Parts: sequence; structure tokens; C-alpha cells
Amino acid sequence: MLTNIIYLIVFLILAFVLSIAVKAITRGVEAKQIIKDEKNLDSNQENQNQKLEVVDQLKELNNLHHKGIINDDEFKKAKEKILK
Repeated sequence: MLTNIIYLIVFLILAFVLSIAVKAITRGVEAKQIIKDEKNLDSNQENQNQKLEVVDQLKELNNLHHKGIINDDEFKKAKEKILK
């Protein structure tokens, strides 16, 4: 009878330790996924900012061309340089 009680207590302790381990592993996986998502979000924002910079540069170049500050050849060369 005493042996059965000891086995039960050991089993309960083992089950408790395993549940804590599973929770810790789950939290680690979730934290890793959150960090990965944040990195992806940051890189997407950088790409978006770069695209906006290119658009702004092209608009400025177009304004210079329409005002006559640069000629057609200069406009084409500058546009190709920006788009590369």
C-alpha cells in the first residue's frame, strides 16, 4: 500500500515537471515566431521606404525635366540610374 502511494506521488511530480517543460518549450517556439515576424515586418518596411524614395526621386527628376532644368538625354540617363 505504501509503495503504491509513493508511486502515485512520483507519477504526479513527474507529470507536473513534464507539463512545465511543455509550457516552456511552447513559449520558446512562440517567442521565436514573434521575433521572426518582427524581422519580416522590419524588412518589409525597409523595402517600402526604398520604393518610396525611388518614387520621390523620379517625381523630382520629372519636375526638373518639365521645368527645363535638364534636357531629354539627361532625364533619360538619370532615370535609368535611379531605376537600377
